[in-house]
Amino acid sequence: MMGRADTVDCDEEDVMNRSRVRPLRWLGLGLAGLLGACTNGPAPTPTPPRPQPPASVAAPKPAPTPPASQAKAGPLLPPPMAVTTHDELRRQAAQRIVAANPERTYMTPSPDVLTAIPVLEVELNGDGSVKHVRVLRYPTQAPESVQIAIDAVKRAAPFGDLRHLPKPWAFTETFLFDDDLRFKPRSLD
Repeated sequence: MMGRADTVDCDEEDVMNRSRVRPLRWLGLGLAGLLGACTNGPAPTPTPPRPQPPASVAAPKPAPTPPASQAKAGPLLPPPMAVTTHDELRRQAAQRIVAANPERTYMTPSPDVLTAIPVLEVELNGDGSVKHVRVLRYPTQAPESVQIAIDAVKRAAPFGDLRHLPKPWAFTETFLFDDDLRFKPRSLD
């Protein structure tokens, strides 16, 4: 005996309703899927417009930004004082190095054991700008202290008009580094 298919009695109106509902259901599901894929979350709330100041009130001017060379240079230093001897030059240079690098220096007594002690010879131009930095002593520990010292010297320049001093326009500075890689110029110790 062959199996017979089950039949369901339905009238013509029921068939018409089903045929209309199916395409609409698929269309609704497809649109919902597309819309769900396009959104990343709840719709953003619009921001209210800013009130405009009256035409008679001038808008505040933004603060001027320093040139890029000053932005990296650290604090703005006063102009250097006139020096009459090489010893005054070395002392003023040490003071300017500390003033230009407050986050990298310490002025308390030096620790008994220092982490690094680089020694630099700084050759200057007549206007007090740095001409050349020569490393006289490289520390065996914390070799990065040499570059920290060189950068500190460059941030502190210029060191004043030196054309009235006899040549060579140069000074030597010893940098005493602690465990935190902060330094103190030996001229100020």
